[in-house]
Amino acid sequence: MKKILSYNVNGIRAAINKGFETWLKNVNPDIVCIQETKAQPEQIDSELFKKMGYESYWFSAQKKGYSGVGILTKIKPDNVVYGMNIEKYDNEGRFLRADFGDVSVISVYHPSGSSGDDRQAFKMQWLSDFRKYINELKLSRKHLIISGDYNICRLWIDIHNPDKQETTSGFLPEEREWFQNFIDDGFTDTFRMFNSKPDNYSWWSYRAAARERNKGWRIDYHIITKNFECKIADAFILPDAMHSDHCPVGIYAEF
Repeated sequence: MKKILSYNVNGIRAAINKGFETWLKNVNPDIVCIQETKAQPEQIDSELFKKMGYESYWFSAQKKGYSGVGILTKIKPDNVVYGMNIEKYDNEGRFLRADFGDVSVISVYHPSGSSGDDRQAFKMQWLSDFRKYINELKLSRKHLIISGDYNICRLWIDIHNPDKQETTSGFLPEEREWFQNFIDDGFTDTFRMFNSKPDNYSWWSYRAAARERNKGWRIDYHIITKNFECKIADAFILPDAMHSDHCPVGIYAEF
């Protein structure tokens, strides 16, 4: 059984300064999908992770201090694919895939649209292109674990005060419609396989003591191909990890 985490660290170097290394040793996952590294590969202390038994793979944005994804793994992958071969997205360092036999683990960082109309339009185009890309990928890679920050609350119970948030990027009707269509393509939200309760979140604003009051959003996921459901033993959220405005989400998977 493999323990897989996904964690938007909001800057890998900042997270390390906040005790990420000690936390990682204690939690001891087999694979960690990381988003928002905000660093170039040479700025990341991969030796630190190597001492802990992890191979590390990084795919960074061209713009320094922005975006970026990574995968830490104690299991050596057969193959690693950097990006989606779509230049405007790969320039932002948003997609990294590692293959383990017939299972592919993906670390993905979906764009945020919260900074304005241009980025919201970019996000919606990304979502359309991402859906097409993944549906083509699953024809050859039939078991996908797509882990990361989707920047969308999928369900009404995935956000605090949902009735007041429907005009907010991350909970727009068209974003939730995209997510439902994506699920209907043959994918599963692993957390909701095991937990149907509200108030389970993975991101909190730094403002208004949102985390202390648990006024959050669930925007981090492990989405799997439906044919892989039988291999998932559990899914969970680790809200006590405090290295970021996000917290890690995890699954136990057999492969």
